[in-house]
Amino acid sequence: MNDMANRVGESGAYVLATASAGTVSEVRPRVEAALKAEGFGILTEIDVAATMKARLGIDGAPYLILGACNPPLAHRALEAEPSVGTLLPCNVVLRSSGGSTVIEAMDPLAVMGFIRSPEIEQVAREARERLVRVIAAVESN
Repeated sequence: MNDMANRVGESGAYVLATASAGTVSEVRPRVEAALKAEGFGILTEIDVAATMKARLGIDGAPYLILGACNPPLAHRALEAEPSVGTLLPCNVVLRSSGGSTVIEAMDPLAVMGFIRSPEIEQVAREARERLVRVIAAVESN
C-alpha cells in the first residue's frame, strides 16, 4: 500500500485516496468500473483544468471531479434528512501528480459526521465502505 492509501481511515481525514500509474484518461475507466461495481453512477463531471483554461487562461495538470451517486443510498439519506442534498453526490477526484494519477473520494463519514442522525450515520457508513472498496479495487489494478 502506498502512502496515500494509508490515509484511508485516518482520524480526522476527509478523503479516501490512492495513486495509480497512468494518465487520468487511462485510469478513469478503472475508477468508473469500480464505482459501478459498488452501485455508483456518475451524475456530474467537472474538468477543472479545462475550466481554468477557458475562464482564466491558466494551463494546469489534468484534474477531473466526478459526482458519483448510489441512488438507493441517496434516497435513504434524503428521506432521513432532506437538506442532506447539499452534501451530495460523493465527489471522486482524478488528478495528475508526478507522472501518476491520484484518486481521491470524499469520506462520507467525515463529511456527514456533523449531522446528528442515526439514519444518516448508517448511510454514511455504508457509502464509506463502498468507496473504500472502490479505492482498493483501483489500487489493486
